[in-house]
Amino acid sequence: MWMTFQNCVRKFALLLAVLAAVAVGPARAGTTSGQPMIDALRDGGYVLLMRHASSPTARPDKAVADRQNTTLERQLDKNGRNTARAMGAAMRALHLPIREILSSPTYRALETVRIAGLPQPRTAPELGDGGQSMQPLQPSPAAWLRNLVATVPAPGTDTLIVTHAPNITAAFGANLADVADGEILVFRPDGNGDAMLAGRIKIQEWPALARLK
Repeated sequence: MWMTFQNCVRKFALLLAVLAAVAVGPARAGTTSGQPMIDALRDGGYVLLMRHASSPTARPDKAVADRQNTTLERQLDKNGRNTARAMGAAMRALHLPIREILSSPTYRALETVRIAGLPQPRTAPELGDGGQSMQPLQPSPAAWLRNLVATVPAPGTDTLIVTHAPNITAAFGANLADVADGEILVFRPDGNGDAMLAGRIKIQEWPALARLK
């Protein structure tokens, strides 16, 4: 009975911390989350919506392209590779229960997942750039992404979605247009078709979060 009461108190404290992060607005949520957010993610039930890691806007020349990048798509730069690798190591060190991963089919998005050492993702064209040089999504795909983010993960697990900035802006509005390369927007689906923005984690913050174990 006492352990059950302690668990209830802990979950209530985590809920208050998440609500406090939302109250201060998305711009500050990532810097005020810290340990409470990591503890909440460990409990599962969150959707992590990520912009792929840092990538130059120009396509690479064949001479410098990755060997696997046979179609010469945009690929990660050195900073993108380093931060993706560090993020993946931190996620594993923190034992985050990320089970389902969905990704844009673009090379730079799949490269982010691969270099992070995360499980093989399931791709969806709605998460890509449409082959139109990063043009924003039309209303229907935007609604699809909102519904995807509002989908409650399997019990005790989190879901990771890797996509592009214009898709995020089209689905969730201009207030998230400042999403940085590799940044993760942490959403909490409510089970009723909506999701609350619970925090923001920049990709370079993951090593520090891993030290919070």
